[in-house]
Amino acid sequence: MNKWLRKSLVILFSIATFGLVTPPASLAAVQEKPTEDTVSNSTVSREDTHRAAEANINIEEEKTLSNEEVLSNILLEAEQKSFVKFGDKIGHVIEDEFKQVIFPKMEEVITYYLNVEDDELFQHIEISKPSGGTGEKIFHIYHSQTGEDLLRFHVRRENRPLEGYWFNFHYHTYHDSFQSHKDLGSIYWNKNTPPNWMSFH
Repeated sequence: MNKWLRKSLVILFSIATFGLVTPPASLAAVQEKPTEDTVSNSTVSREDTHRAAEANINIEEEKTLSNEEVLSNILLEAEQKSFVKFGDKIGHVIEDEFKQVIFPKMEEVITYYLNVEDDELFQHIEISKPSGGTGEKIFHIYHSQTGEDLLRFHVRRENRPLEGYWFNFHYHTYHDSFQSHKDLGSIYWNKNTPPNWMSFH
């Protein structure tokens, strides 16, 4: 009903009843058409809600990575941390042999503990930084919530008589409180003292 016609009916109704009766609410009420602003606001709020829901889904997907994705990320980080440990001076010399002989064994150990053993402790893990100088630590795999080490990967310098220097790679596990020394292999350096770990040109 047009606005002017509604107003006219209200006035006529008031005159006819001498103002003693209130006109019906349906005549007095003004129906507002939705403006462009209210329409666009409701559309925007629906779009925002939809975007927020999508963002929450993406966050949940990131939180629930598959075992394969977790393993892949850990192995990639393990290799990167190993070469940070070696630095340029040692890394350039032992890179090929490390990739062909030592790292496949590291992968095997990490894969075993993450997949085969299926220990609950290995569901929330991170990798520590390597140590420099002459320290043995390449990296430790630890529980991200408790901070406790689960696996320790080390490299020890050995000066063997008449042979020279070797790098012995090994690991320890939390099962025996890191007591036993599990061998991964050794790489020969030469008869000269190797530079410190994490030495860069």
